[in-house]
Amino acid sequence: MARTASDIVIDAPADQIMDVIADFGAYPDWATGVKTADVVAGSDGGRAQQVHFVLDAAPIRDEYDLGYTWDGNRAVSWSLAEPGKMLTSMDGTYVLEPVDGTQTRVTYQLAVDVSVPLLGMLKRKAEKVIIDTALKGLKKQVEAL
Repeated sequence: MARTASDIVIDAPADQIMDVIADFGAYPDWATGVKTADVVAGSDGGRAQQVHFVLDAAPIRDEYDLGYTWDGNRAVSWSLAEPGKMLTSMDGTYVLEPVDGTQTRVTYQLAVDVSVPLLGMLKRKAEKVIIDTALKGLKKQVEAL
């Protein structure tokens, strides 16, 4: 499964950005199409291991669970733990790299498969739109805090 990737520089340190990424209850405020994001299993470090999502991002309307693996404030990766009706596979990663004392480069990688057939080019374009929208929403949310 090929991954689509993009990055953005956010005017905040990695720990502040990762705090926003880990705050799943706030996703409906900034992550386009996410109606709810409920933690169903936590970890010893206080960050979620599994999250149930309700997505309404036309034409995709679905419910699914993602399983998360955290690497401190450096990275978080996820994969589909409980598939939905449309989403059959999803693997993603946020990687955070300091740019200087006050900025962080956030790279988002994503690979998605759905139950309806899509041409590879259309799938990559959809992934790119998802990634770019998420990065812009994340940047806006972090810098507003």
